[in-house]
Amino acid sequence: MSFTYILQTLLDGLLMGGIYGLVAIGLTLIFGVMKVINFAHGALMMLGMYATYWAFALLHIDPYVSIVITIPILFLVGVCFQKFLINPIIDAPEHNQLLLTLGVSLFLENIVVFLWSPDYRVVKTPYEFVYFYIGDVSISLLRLLAFCLAMLVAAVVYLVLTKTDLGKAIRASSEEPSGALLVGINVRRIYWTTFGIGAACAGVSGTAVAPFFPVYPTVGGIFVITAFMVVVLGGMGSVIGAFIGGLIVGMADSVGGLFFPGAMKNLLSFVIFILILLFRPTGLFGGSK
Repeated sequence: MSFTYILQTLLDGLLMGGIYGLVAIGLTLIFGVMKVINFAHGALMMLGMYATYWAFALLHIDPYVSIVITIPILFLVGVCFQKFLINPIIDAPEHNQLLLTLGVSLFLENIVVFLWSPDYRVVKTPYEFVYFYIGDVSISLLRLLAFCLAMLVAAVVYLVLTKTDLGKAIRASSEEPSGALLVGINVRRIYWTTFGIGAACAGVSGTAVAPFFPVYPTVGGIFVITAFMVVVLGGMGSVIGAFIGGLIVGMADSVGGLFFPGAMKNLLSFVIFILILLFRPTGLFGGSK
């Protein structure tokens, strides 16, 4: 096995890991603020993929430009989801919230099947087969654009959380909701906003992968399981941890594909996951935002 082949594998894993990281950021943001485990996150990503597909198929909008459509749509879906479904049971036992989000996921997937059938759909771009080369290592333009988009959105979310009044209000509502109320922060509104941002992250992730991944109703399930693993690995509630955890899992999956059969390529990721749980249960960046 040549060094070039290993380098190619690591690079491919790194680019895919950026997508995992962005999906996990939305998931960890929702959990970090509201302590809600959102099993509908994959379905929200699927909606982002369909929004990108239909924008491309009907309006001929470039997939990566379609984030101007995906972000507001998924933000509003997230706000409505939190306001009308999560909010009434925000203080209920965790299993109630888990079952609700799982039910919403199944509902969204079946609505999509009803509206557009379970058929696979693809987004064919003019630059689908464009590659750059660094020596013998090739870089797919589609995956590079997806990674850059994920990096950009992750950076914007991090800056919003750390440098703006909204971010301060989100962090205050996460750490001490009662104290936030006392100083005049509308915690309910912060919850809506946070869930909307998390859903928008899932939608952008869907936009990022739509040009090189088939679009179908249950596609989100592939990503959400990995995203949960990334969230725990990086540290529950940590945005930085989610993104770095995504990069680690992406590269581990890619390297695992070199040494194990296709069905077992995730074995290395799960070994890393178990080791983190054993020796650092709070995750790599547990406690930081």
